[in-house]
Amino acid sequence: MARGGSRRRILRLSLFVLVVLVAASACSKLTFVRQDFSRGDYDQIARKVEVNDDKRDKASSARMHLQRAQEKLLAGDYPATEREARQALKIDPRSVDAYTLMGAAAERSGATTQAGEHYRRAAELAPTSGGVLNNYGVWLCGQGRAAESLAWFDRALADTSYQTPAMALANAGSCALRAGQDARAARNLRDAIALDPANPVALGALAELEFRQGRAFEARAFSERRLAAAPADRSALLLASQIEQKLGDTAAAARYVQRMRAEFPETQGSGMGDDGRR
Repeated sequence: MARGGSRRRILRLSLFVLVVLVAASACSKLTFVRQDFSRGDYDQIARKVEVNDDKRDKASSARMHLQRAQEKLLAGDYPATEREARQALKIDPRSVDAYTLMGAAAERSGATTQAGEHYRRAAELAPTSGGVLNNYGVWLCGQGRAAESLAWFDRALADTSYQTPAMALANAGSCALRAGQDARAARNLRDAIALDPANPVALGALAELEFRQGRAFEARAFSERRLAAAPADRSALLLASQIEQKLGDTAAAARYVQRMRAEFPETQGSGMGDDGRR
């Protein structure tokens, strides 16, 4: 399967959240999803507060700092994101949004342990929030704790108000695949596809699962759908090349390898032999 490389992250945050590409086991790289700040599919930061006195001013100030933190995150200014989020916490020490923003900033800055602490604190403060629980599950899975993460995705899916359950299902299936729980992976991934037929996370993981189980034609179908659903990453192209190699179409396999090298020139080698073959 596709090897190596450092973890990639794309925006996907939980009010919020980032899209995170994390290295999978020794044989692959899987994609995980949080809600995307840039698309507006997150909970509103500026929640209504029914007060008429000083509490209203404090709530307004906290929302202002959270909005600024969100803007700084999107601009890639992670120290400023943390500063603004901490200002919000001074006003509201139980702000789930503030902890989520700090977790995202820390994760994108490479402070992985600190990110996990923030995500865990957010989950403690919002123990029934699907988006928040999904975030912590993603972090756990990215730290090699795939089996442990599954319980957090289950909790996320128990939130009947969670508006994007396909997200958690796709993440749960990907992590189950990493944990060697193929039956659960197939179930969660197909449930995700039923809700969101173009979900790139679920499609990519299903392509890998089918290929791993020796069903190359089925793997090709999911791989092609994955590449049509969202911009390709290195691992998706590498898997596509391996599938074609398995099916005997060496020309198609070579085209995927060439595309991978052209689109991701920073990657050394192809993960295969120098001639694009195992």
